[in-house]
Amino acid sequence: MNVFIRFAKKIMDNKTFMMIKPDAVERGLIGKILADIIDAGFQIIELKMVKLSLNEAKRFYKVHKDRPFFNDLTAYMSRSTIVAAVLLKENAVNDFRKLIGSTDPSDAEEGTIRKKYAISKGENSVHGSDSNENAEIESNFHFS
Repeated sequence: MNVFIRFAKKIMDNKTFMMIKPDAVERGLIGKILADIIDAGFQIIELKMVKLSLNEAKRFYKVHKDRPFFNDLTAYMSRSTIVAAVLLKENAVNDFRKLIGSTDPSDAEEGTIRKKYAISKGENSVHGSDSNENAEIESNFHFS
C-alpha cells in the first residue's frame, strides 16, 4: 500500500459525521451538545445549520426506506432545523457512538448525550455514523 493510500485511510478512520436532530435544536441544546463533543476530544472540522426538505431526509435515510419507521423518521428530520458536522478524532466513529449512547435513552449509559438530552427513542437528539464508510457517505451528503 503506498503512502498516500495509507494516509487517506488513516484520515477516514479519524473522521465521523454527526447531526444534532430537530428535537434538540428546538429545545436550544446546540451549545450544550457541541460542548460535550469538544470536551470529549473531538475537533469540529465542518459545521452547518440547515433545514432538510422531506425529499432530502428521504434521500439521507434511504437505507431505512423499507422499515416501518421510515415515514415518521423522515417527517421528524424535516420538521425543523438540524445541525450537521464532520468531526475529527482518532477512532472517531466508535468513540462518537460511545459518546452518544444507545438509540433508546432509557438504555443509554449515564453521561452520554442521549441519556442527558434525548426525549425518546424516536427523538433521540443526535445522529452518529455507524461505520467509516457511512461517515464518508453522510459527510459528502451534507458537505459536498
